Amino acid sequence: MHRLQDLLDKNQKWSAAIREQQPDFFEQLSLQQAPKYLWIGCSDSRVPADQITGLMPGEIFVHRNVANQVIHTDLNCLSVIQYAVEYLKIEHIIVCGHYGCGGVQEAVRNRKLGLIDNWLRHVQDVKYKHQPVLDKIEDNDTLLKHMYELNVVEQAVNVSQTTIVQDAWLRGQDLAVHSWIYGLKDGLLKDLGFCATSGESVEENYRQAISSITSAS
Repeated sequence: MHRLQDLLDKNQKWSAAIREQQPDFFEQLSLQQAPKYLWIGCSDSRVPADQITGLMPGEIFVHRNVANQVIHTDLNCLSVIQYAVEYLKIEHIIVCGHYGCGGVQEAVRNRKLGLIDNWLRHVQDVKYKHQPVLDKIEDNDTLLKHMYELNVVEQAVNVSQTTIVQDAWLRGQDLAVHSWIYGLKDGLLKDLGFCATSGESVEENYRQAISSITSAS
């Protein structure tokens, strides 16, 4: 058996460094989880939510999957959203994709990869929805850039349309849904313009975000 001693060693150094700065950090963290943010992001190992936002453990609740999808039949994702909204009382849901996303690239190329094709079918649905605009783009890099961004906004809308979020808004819970994207080449986050705070604000925010993306063609 190959033991990952190097990772265990790094964990000890990390724990020691945290405790040196704040001796009671882990004791306090173990008593309660009270993040303000739910992050729905891509599984890509280059996009660690807490590190790129400068947050500490306990400050952000995280769900990740290939190409940061929010699908209304995905009980895993929906369970995370419900727990975050109804029990943790988070105030912000951030859907964050990233430029250079392999899942989006493969969906656009329509290559056959196996089981994951069924998952990436949802990304292809985004592509077909915006096909008239995408067909006008001749440069492949520009087309992919649009797809990365469009996919994020569509998933943020999906979050906003869940019964969980809709019910939270109806009972007056303070909750905002955001669409962000991360640049692997510069380490910067970008707000894509969708920020819904009520059921009534979803459509207008969606139109504005999509218009901003597509007008940059």
